[in-house]
Amino acid sequence: MDREPDEKYPPIEPYEQGMLDVGDGNLVHWEVCGNPDGKPALVVHGGPGSGCGAHTRQYFDPDRYRVVLFDQRGCGRSTPHASDPAADMRHNTTAHLIADMERLRVRLGIEKWLLYGGSWGSTLILAYAEEHPERVSEIVIPAVTTTRRSEIDWLYRGVGKIFPEAWDLFRAGVPEAAGDGDLVAAYARRMESPDAAVRAKATADWCAWEDTVLSQETYSGPPPYSGRPGGARQALVRICSHYFSHGAWLEEGQLIRNAGRLAGIPGVLVHGRFDLGGPLITAWELAKAWPDAELNVIDGAGHLGGPATTRAVLEALDRFAAQ
Repeated sequence: MDREPDEKYPPIEPYEQGMLDVGDGNLVHWEVCGNPDGKPALVVHGGPGSGCGAHTRQYFDPDRYRVVLFDQRGCGRSTPHASDPAADMRHNTTAHLIADMERLRVRLGIEKWLLYGGSWGSTLILAYAEEHPERVSEIVIPAVTTTRRSEIDWLYRGVGKIFPEAWDLFRAGVPEAAGDGDLVAAYARRMESPDAAVRAKATADWCAWEDTVLSQETYSGPPPYSGRPGGARQALVRICSHYFSHGAWLEEGQLIRNAGRLAGIPGVLVHGRFDLGGPLITAWELAKAWPDAELNVIDGAGHLGGPATTRAVLEALDRFAAQ
């Protein structure tokens, strides 16, 4: 399909969708769009807990890709939704999500697929690919994270050195974690409170901080976190704090340490030099440890990317479409 190099593909709609029973009372929403006979690709959304967005479909040539999207447990159109305090978070871990991806691959009869996603999606992609490298054809990641505890500490404490006023308000939202207390764990506990007002306040405080971290970047529309609909916003914060308070159930540094398992899988890492939420060092370390990865550093871009990031992603996906 013809288009300009920095222009996304036109919007498309799914030709197939459904709810996958993944056990533990969870149903995961999935959809497929593009060419039924095209190259399989899986979109792995961020957050954790943001849900998949229709705009992501537009990175893929609909004539050459069979694009699969899914809402991870507890968010988007998957059920039970994490905005419901009765939803059991014990069955929502990185291992569960990896197993869900495998169930979806088998359900759709796909042997290998390209993996695409950034931020938290990057972490989940790497965890899946290191466990199932034989099922991955290529990987494209804008905004690299591995959810190391050091990365979590940077995002919820270290960046406070740049935004001390906002970070003081974020810290004040959980006075029980005063001093060197674990702010993320304190917010996670508040998101499990039976008191709706406590959950709402914790959601607002968390989103205000996340928006501050992105405040130096250019974007259109409402604030990336606070601007989400109420239920989606609360689910996002509940899932984020749940995952990050547990270090995503990963050993510290394991995704970079085990990157040798990705040998033979071509990868493109696209990262903004001024990404305050996920500093470039993580992408740099991963590229050094992964033999077949190329790192494209976008000067002037941050976590949300921009036109240059979009061009780099489109170029990578177009290149891989022919393989």
